[in-house]
Amino acid sequence: MTLSPLRMRLLVASLLTVGLLGALDHTIVSTSLATIAGDLGALGHLGWIVVGYTLASTVLLPVLGKLGDIVGPRGVFLTSLAGFLLASLACGFAQDMTTLIVARVLQGMTSAGLQLMSQTIVAHVTTPRERPRLMSIIGIAFPVAILVGPVIGGLIADYWGWPWLFWINLPFGLAALALAAFAVPPIEHAPRGRFDFAGSVCFTALLVALVLGVTWAGDGAAGAAPAVCFAVAAMALAAFILVELRAAEPILSLRILRDRTIATGIALSAIVGMGLFAIVAYLPTYFQMAYRTTATVSGLVPIATVFGMLVSNLLTGFLVARSGRYRLYPIVGCALAAGGLLVMALLPLGLPLWVPMVVMGVVGVGIGSFMNVIVAVVQSAAPREDLGSVTAATNVVRQVGSTLGTAVVGGIVGAGVAALLPVGVDAGSLTPHAVHGADPALQDAVAAAYHEVFAPIFVAIAVVYAIGVAVAVLLPHGRLADHADVRERDDQRDDLSATAGRSASTGR
Repeated sequence: MTLSPLRMRLLVASLLTVGLLGALDHTIVSTSLATIAGDLGALGHLGWIVVGYTLASTVLLPVLGKLGDIVGPRGVFLTSLAGFLLASLACGFAQDMTTLIVARVLQGMTSAGLQLMSQTIVAHVTTPRERPRLMSIIGIAFPVAILVGPVIGGLIADYWGWPWLFWINLPFGLAALALAAFAVPPIEHAPRGRFDFAGSVCFTALLVALVLGVTWAGDGAAGAAPAVCFAVAAMALAAFILVELRAAEPILSLRILRDRTIATGIALSAIVGMGLFAIVAYLPTYFQMAYRTTATVSGLVPIATVFGMLVSNLLTGFLVARSGRYRLYPIVGCALAAGGLLVMALLPLGLPLWVPMVVMGVVGVGIGSFMNVIVAVVQSAAPREDLGSVTAATNVVRQVGSTLGTAVVGGIVGAGVAALLPVGVDAGSLTPHAVHGADPALQDAVAAAYHEVFAPIFVAIAVVYAIGVAVAVLLPHGRLADHADVRERDDQRDDLSATAGRSASTGR
């Protein structure tokens, strides 16, 4: 589908604004969780403000992806954006924690549609060659949100009050909605069969049980709940596979994995989730304890990582759009990430902070070089009628990989540090401020414990990216086409051949 240059610019502006809203909703809220919970008098339910949002957005990705294929991405996108704004309004007016959590779940559900349909719309209105460039522009929302979100969130909470953390979405969201209503074109979609409700229920049960099991696994007070969740997840997975094999219109078609490009791209997306998000969340704690920095200074290392990711994301998006060649970027990117993380494991304590900043910046460059490109590559290999489902699968594995990786790393850090601390030191009450004010011997012991725990974690994630190199090598050689759709061109050629055959027969 060809859009005029003006309409394409307005479309990109709308999708970028919406992407920023969704990404900032994670980072600006995180800085004020304690304030919100204290004001509403429910500190014990603090985590559900984040967990409810993340769980809802992950669970609905495949559902909305299939819905977009059935009814068209434009309607799903506009409905999701309107719902997101209403949920943001409800969050700010919440008078108790239960209301806020319910509103956050609704926010998460609608944010899934924004994230997913943005990528699907780009796939429908561009050629495969153009997609990486636009994907890279829209993809800057995530790193920008990480860089500026905590600062914006802190300022809003301090000067306007925490309800404005949610209400700030309204003016920008309404502007994006007005732009989208004009710029997002009606996209033709083939009539499809009935929606796969059975598959949706099984997949929802699978993800909910899995995420809850991982979330509770590190909680000693959870008892048998994690084991029960994992058992439910296993049964839901078996039921999901059986349902999808028999469904006429499966919510997540298993046949798409027969395509090597799609299967490889989905595997690389999972590696990004497990590798990037599993470590970035814990870097500030590591540097506060091992390098004895302040909270502000410790944030420089993840900022360097995200900045490297931002630059390489934009650069590779434009390079792939220019040449059409994509296979080299995930190979080199995974190699850079693996090498950088291995260097992090070998760095001795006591080095200047700029050294790990540079190393993690290289890791960010590696990850950013293919994080959004791989989505465009997977879309180029999918039939047009399955674009929403394939895009959803790519995002689902990334988010599930992130959740699992973050939970596993968090559990290892908690248990490992507690086991290595000197006798009599309570790991649960050990804060960076307390460590910095302790005697030098205890500071050295804590620094050594964190370094000893994080070194094998860096090595393990380096191995994950080394596996990513092997996976990326499996990508078929090829070049993204500069026409609308290769499969569509083949269909047109077949139609022309059939027409020519009929004409010749009639002539005889």
